[in-house]
Amino acid sequence: MLRQLARLTRPVPAAGPGAVALAVYADAADTLVPARESGVEGVACVDDAARALVLLCAVWEATELPWVRTWCDGLLSFVVWMQDDDGRWVNFVTDWDGERNRTGASSFAGGHFWQARALHAMAVAAIVLGDARAEVALERGLASMPAPAPPDVRALHVMTALELLRAGRLPNMRDQLTTWIDEMLACTGDGMLLNAAQETGTPHLWGHIQEAVLADAAVLLGRDDVIAVARRSAELVFAGVIESGFDLPRVQPYDVASAIQVMDRLHAVTGSARYADLAIMARSWFEGRNPAGQPVYDVGAGRVADGIDAGRVSSNSGAEANIAAGEALLDRVLRLVPKACPLLLPNGGGVA
Repeated sequence: MLRQLARLTRPVPAAGPGAVALAVYADAADTLVPARESGVEGVACVDDAARALVLLCAVWEATELPWVRTWCDGLLSFVVWMQDDDGRWVNFVTDWDGERNRTGASSFAGGHFWQARALHAMAVAAIVLGDARAEVALERGLASMPAPAPPDVRALHVMTALELLRAGRLPNMRDQLTTWIDEMLACTGDGMLLNAAQETGTPHLWGHIQEAVLADAAVLLGRDDVIAVARRSAELVFAGVIESGFDLPRVQPYDVASAIQVMDRLHAVTGSARYADLAIMARSWFEGRNPAGQPVYDVGAGRVADGIDAGRVSSNSGAEANIAAGEALLDRVLRLVPKACPLLLPNGGGVA
């Protein structure tokens, strides 16, 4: 996974010396492909860079390998550079010269998902890396947080608050956390936590981590009622689909990673073996327990496919797929990370 992320990493000189970002998509031959799902988007985005930074901060914290820190610093430079003075982040650059896409539907300043993911990355970088740039960006970002936000975005805000409160920072966020939890609890349907108020039927799995963050927040706040809601929703949203091997028309690694995060956190909070078993089953999707009957994670090539569509594993392997898999399979990533490797990042650092 890290090898594929390294292949996708490119310098963005306009963002400063050593600044790097991740190409959004790559085809079967690892030729980089610009994002065009919502019109012309760009070649790289804050959304992916921020999530990769969080993943690599975990690798750095566990290994303290210099090349990991170099990679973290490069991604941090890009994310910080993409923040406007008012605290809002623009998402995409349209080319590797660093031209920002300020008008795209998936890129305008302050969009919910990239704003929330960038903010979470700044909290993690401030705590783990102790970088003053992250501290400044975090302060600006917190000042520009949107008041209304859908629950799947609010879940990312909760993650940020939990990071800061556990680190003994910004204790006044405890009150804000309580408000956010109550907002999320109010958005349910048939016992399931919804991603948005207008959502009908079973919530989509992509980025659906409400049960995970509610369980963790419930421990910090001492609210058993919240854990009960999270457990019921997890059974209804995830249990059956995990047991089926994610037998759905189309499944992306982020869908599966979200399921794993929910089961891991519920197991940690409740101690129930059922959640541990479901997490194991969900992880096996990457190895071939899926409708295609084939691995999604090619260990030899070090790349994760973009998903399974109509029973076929995609030949493409982009940033999100490998970041999500890295988060879901972090223990494996840490076991396989060498001290040095001949595959080099553009700024001279090695990667596994």
